[in-house]
Amino acid sequence: MVIQEWYGEVERFLYREARLLDSGEFESWLGLLAPDIHYWMPVVENRAREDANGAYGPERMAYFDDRLPDLKRRVERYCARTAWSENPPTRHVHVISNIEVEPAQRNDEVIAHSVFVNYRNRGERDEDVLFGRRRDILCRQEGSWLLARRRIVIAQNVLLAKNINTFF
Repeated sequence: MVIQEWYGEVERFLYREARLLDSGEFESWLGLLAPDIHYWMPVVENRAREDANGAYGPERMAYFDDRLPDLKRRVERYCARTAWSENPPTRHVHVISNIEVEPAQRNDEVIAHSVFVNYRNRGERDEDVLFGRRRDILCRQEGSWLLARRRIVIAQNVLLAKNINTFF
């Protein structure tokens, strides 16, 4: 089965992505993104189970609703010498787990589910831990995987961090 063969490749892709983000190799990380990337992190609302609207939706607020130009701009700002909030830079650790791979609608795509822990430390005392789930669509182009879609849903519905100057 193709999915079984691709599982190891997808797992290595996600681990490599985490390493690039942790080591601040943002330009290399951008190289893992498809030209038509949609990077979406909706705001999670507390709603009753019977509420048909659900906890989030594409027509409601989002922390991120980015395309490639937006992500490039964020990387450029993050790496700029004038980004005082990143001097010295934040230290990141991404832990990726619970990876599942399933077929997508197209033969050259897969859906990858995963959970993450994003630990961030800045200066001497600023510390944040964010937990969440991701649903990715990866597309295969020229023998490599690219991230085409990412939905990030954090477990916290109230963001206690001072900022979310990070990538998931």
